[in-house]
Amino acid sequence: MRIGELAVRAGASARQVRFYEAKGLITSTRGPNNYRDYDETALGRVQQIRELLNAGLSTEVIRAVLPCLATPRDPIVFRGVTATTVATLERERDRLTERIDILTRNRDAVAAYLTELQQHAN
Repeated sequence: MRIGELAVRAGASARQVRFYEAKGLITSTRGPNNYRDYDETALGRVQQIRELLNAGLSTEVIRAVLPCLATPRDPIVFRGVTATTVATLERERDRLTERIDILTRNRDAVAAYLTELQQHAN
């Protein structure tokens, strides 16, 4: 599929798709007309990248973990992983856990407030 179709289907802009490709997060082939062509797997990958970016991960961290996201064990990459990479991933995991905890508390507070509103409206 062409970049415009991928962008629309993934809820992204063509500029974002080009950025993800420039960062090495997705790949395309080039047709005879030099237009980018993406396969169907790029759709899920772009959506996944967007979710990870929205969660606050950097493109560098995303690039490090993308090979493991399709299936956690295959293909897991051990070559070139440094103690710094592991420490970065541990910090990201802890930061995400903290955000999840905060979001859970906020969701529960909103749900309790909503319940009270609904009980008093009846």
